[in-house]
Amino acid sequence: MLYALGALLLIALIYGPSLWVRYILRKYSTTLDGMPGTGGELALHLKEQFKLDELVVEQAGDGENYYSPLENAVRLEPSVFNGKSLTAVATAAHEIGHAIQFTRNEPVSHLRSRYMPIALRLQKAGTYLMFALPIIGLVTKSPHIAGLTLLIGIGTMLVSVAMYAAILPEEYDASFNKALPILKKGQYIPEVYLPAVNTILKACAYTYVAAALTNVFSLWRWLRFLR
Repeated sequence: MLYALGALLLIALIYGPSLWVRYILRKYSTTLDGMPGTGGELALHLKEQFKLDELVVEQAGDGENYYSPLENAVRLEPSVFNGKSLTAVATAAHEIGHAIQFTRNEPVSHLRSRYMPIALRLQKAGTYLMFALPIIGLVTKSPHIAGLTLLIGIGTMLVSVAMYAAILPEEYDASFNKALPILKKGQYIPEVYLPAVNTILKACAYTYVAAALTNVFSLWRWLRFLR
């Protein structure tokens, strides 16, 4: 019983943030009457306002909302690019916030380029080790080697989560030092909706960490398989 409760708690801690992010973004994705423009139109407007002349703003695929420093491009999924919802407007402002960071060469803008490649490499390494674990066990027939491989795999994935967490200051800056003041000052959002927008921007900031924790959830499936 205690084992089952502990397992459920672990799953909640790992998978909960991702579910919360999805819930918040979906909750406020309803079109609002009176919204002056779409997320894409706001992004283009802010591009001009902040003189981000080289910035590309374009529509991307479903679930793709990000700023690419290498291409200096803000890409927004259709529901954000064409949407007139709180989620659409807040998400667009958040990504423009990243573009402003990069254009101004702010120190916080270097966190992603510093830690993201490390996080991705560790995440891939952990995944490969998890896939290789059954083969290693069969070839070596040594529970110690298989156990060591498992520990290394778990360790790389957990360190990957830590790397994503190191990017949080950059995400928070884009949300609360850039997007929120912009939306307030420009009165792009009625004041009554600002608490909701604050929550949406928090969800935007936690997107990477939530996704990394979801990947760690695959460890549970592997542990069940190994049993």
